[in-house]
Amino acid sequence: MRDRRLSKTLAALLFCLVAAATAGAQDFQRSYTLAPGGSISVSSVSGDISIMGYEGSGVTVIAFKEGRDRDLVEVEDLSTQGRVSVRAKYPNNCNCDASLRFEVRVPRSSNFVFDKISTASGNIKAEGVSGRLHLSTASGNVTLQAVGGEIRASTASGNVRVRDAAGSVNANSASGDVDVELTRIEGAGDMRFSTASGNVNVRLPASLDARVDLSTVSGSIDTNFPIEVKDNRYGPGSSARGQLGSGSRSLKISSASGDVSLKSL
Repeated sequence: MRDRRLSKTLAALLFCLVAAATAGAQDFQRSYTLAPGGSISVSSVSGDISIMGYEGSGVTVIAFKEGRDRDLVEVEDLSTQGRVSVRAKYPNNCNCDASLRFEVRVPRSSNFVFDKISTASGNIKAEGVSGRLHLSTASGNVTLQAVGGEIRASTASGNVRVRDAAGSVNANSASGDVDVELTRIEGAGDMRFSTASGNVNVRLPASLDARVDLSTVSGSIDTNFPIEVKDNRYGPGSSARGQLGSGSRSLKISSASGDVSLKSL
């Protein structure tokens, strides 16, 4: 019995220590009241950004300082009525080892305008959110899961992956793969998926209604939609063009160096 009580006491103490360490690691935490349609901007120089939907009513931003010179970087809060805006702030001419990792929690049931979610070096992840999402990184991966609305995702060096999305999507990488699964197309916006170096794989509903343009300079094209694939007469590469349904939108998929795939779900 004594051993059991001792084990419970040690477990409770360990939990408190972990909770205290976690709380101490949160270098910035602030909650905001933001009505549907409000905008959210998160800008970092170095560090990951994660946006997660949850069953709550407020927007919460948490930031973690990391690196040897972590005390030199600050979170600058520029938020105003109807807008949450935070960014990393470094001293002038700072060649320091410091980064900010942001975690943002938003109500799952609300639509927001994520007009600038960006980092120069880091990964960006969004899950369980909807609205207008513009996400970009110069060096890192962009991953989206169970998102909806008007989605734009880009990286200069890394992969873009979209799963279980609804709405319209534009995704591109300068050096990396683009992999998109759009389970339901909404709105009337055009869509484009491209990479300069890598493969592009897109899966869309079989009821796709669009003017389709597929191309690759150095690679192959694979599709199960009724579009004829033609090899370039002069030089490498292939292309495929055609209209599906009434052609209500433009759909372009391209790779300069890699394979291109358009398949139905």
